[in-house]
Amino acid sequence: MTEKEVRFTEKKIDESWKEGAAREKGAVPPPSEEKAALTFSVFLTSLGYQALIHLGEIPNPENKAVQLDLRAAKETIDLLVLLEAKTRGNRTPEEDRLLKTLLPELQMKFVAKVGGS
Repeated sequence: MTEKEVRFTEKKIDESWKEGAAREKGAVPPPSEEKAALTFSVFLTSLGYQALIHLGEIPNPENKAVQLDLRAAKETIDLLVLLEAKTRGNRTPEEDRLLKTLLPELQMKFVAKVGGS
């Protein structure tokens, strides 16, 4: 008889929920602002970068290729327009300035790419 080789893989358990539960009970202080770096401005900026990648203005960081995907660029710009409308009156002055500069710039770049310059 031959013995089969049995291999066990290491089991990975996501225990991040434990910190959240402990925080709710007051046992762990909430994360600092430095640790929780995702803000609405960061989110808007990341959408702006995505739009620029889709417009072929900057290379895709994953494959370093410059790609033009007008459909994806339009969807991303439309998402920013939607966020601008839905968050109106509930943004900080910094977020307002960001949207007021980001949106028109992306829209003009999109129009130029589709040939409407």
